Amino acid sequence: MRVAITGTPGTGKTTATERLDHEVVHLNDVIRADGLDTGTDESRESLVADMDAVAAALDEREKDEIELVESHLAHRLPADRVVVLRCHPDELGERLAARGESERTVEENRESEALDVILAEAVESHGLDSVYEIDATERTPEETAAEIERVVAGEREPSAGTVSFLDAVSVERR
Repeated sequence: MRVAITGTPGTGKTTATERLDHEVVHLNDVIRADGLDTGTDESRESLVADMDAVAAALDEREKDEIELVESHLAHRLPADRVVVLRCHPDELGERLAARGESERTVEENRESEALDVILAEAVESHGLDSVYEIDATERTPEETAAEIERVVAGEREPSAGTVSFLDAVSVERR
């Protein structure tokens, strides 16, 4: 069984998954280490993942019975369950600024979170019955990890559309 753990950058994916009792594939590290990209998006100063190559590389790996894959891209892979971590855009902006992200990146990710972009993509790709939305805004990383564990164990019902931050960001076009 593959569980994708995804969400806008800054929602707490890496921090929470470091607390799980399972081996976790940190997809962004694999993409960088194995050169599974098609180049660099100069405007965002980030690698562009080759998702076909990523999927093939994951399929070739020797896996445990449960495979956890963590990344803001994880929902773009085949998965049995998809956990979408959410975070209020104001808190998300503070987290991203604290780790030195550019103002443009902070605003782009705040807007993405307010508009449910990753959640919508996950539901479109995997269906409502496979998506588990978790609001990590006021949860500790340990509490978020415990909710992820409940998803993995089948102790939590699918949920999508239960968190809304739409009124949190006024969108200003430049």
